[in-house]
Amino acid sequence: MKKSFSNDVKRLKKEMEYRNYSERTVASYCKTMTAFEESMSKPLSQLTIAELKNYIHHLLTAKRYSTSYANQNISAFKIFTEDVMHKEWDGLKVKRPRRPQKMPEVLSVEEVERMISLTSNIKHRAILTIMYSAGLRRMELLQLKSSDIDSERMLIKVKQGKGRKDRYTLLSPKALDLLRLHYRFNRPKVFLFEPNGRPGKQVSERTVDKIVKISAVRAKLNKNISCHTLRHSFATHLLEKGVNLKLIQEFLGHTSIRTTSRYLHLTNFNPSNVLSPLEGMEI
Repeated sequence: MKKSFSNDVKRLKKEMEYRNYSERTVASYCKTMTAFEESMSKPLSQLTIAELKNYIHHLLTAKRYSTSYANQNISAFKIFTEDVMHKEWDGLKVKRPRRPQKMPEVLSVEEVERMISLTSNIKHRAILTIMYSAGLRRMELLQLKSSDIDSERMLIKVKQGKGRKDRYTLLSPKALDLLRLHYRFNRPKVFLFEPNGRPGKQVSERTVDKIVKISAVRAKLNKNISCHTLRHSFATHLLEKGVNLKLIQEFLGHTSIRTTSRYLHLTNFNPSNVLSPLEGMEI
C-alpha cells in the first residue's frame, strides 16, 4: 500500500512541481523529508535548522549514510523553508558535509572493446555501445527514442537530461550501424530500448545495470564497474585524444567545467609526445 505524504510534504511536492523539478528529484526530496518528520515525530513546519543538523549528524555517524543523501536533506529543507514557509534561510548555519574526493573508475579502450565485443545479444550490445560512445547517463539512455537519433548530423539529442537540460552528444557511425541492426531485430515501438514482450515501455534501470555487470564479468574485468563507468571512460578517452575540455563538458551535460576537469587526473598523456608551441615558429 502506497504511503501518503503529510500535509507539509504535500506542500513541498506542489512547490517543486510548480518549479518544474524532475519527477525523480521531487520523489527523492519528499521521501527524505518524510523520513525527517518521522524521525523527529513532528511536522516539517515545526522543525528547526538545529534539529536538521542533529538529524544529519545522526545519519552520517550512526547510520553511515552518504554525504549525497545528507545534502539531499539540506536542499529539500531549504526549499521548504524559503519557498513554502517563506522564511529566511541562514546558509551560514548549515554547512554542507564535505564530499570525499574519490577518483572515478575508468576502463581502458581495450577493456571497453572487450566488454562490447563479448556481448552477443544485439540489444544489450547496442545499450553498452550507445552508453559509452555518447557518454550517456543511465536515465538518458532509457529515455532515448528513434527521433532523438540525428543520422544526418551524426548527433544524439538528449532531452531533459540532468537539471532538465537538452543537449547534443556524439553519434558514432559504428553505434549507428548497431542501432539500425537492433531496430531491425527488435522493432521497438516508442523507446529505443524496450523490455521483451512489453512494447512502448522503457527497459528498467535494474536491467541495464545487470547488462553492464554481466558484460564486465564476461570480459574478466576485476573492477567495480557500473553504467557510469562507461560515461567516465568516454570522457577520459576523448581527453586522451586531445578533444577540447569545453566540448567534452557539452557532450556530458555538465553545468560546471570544474566537474569535467576532474578527468584530467585520469588521462594517460605521454609528455614526450607533446611539442612546445615554439616548435611551430620560424625562428
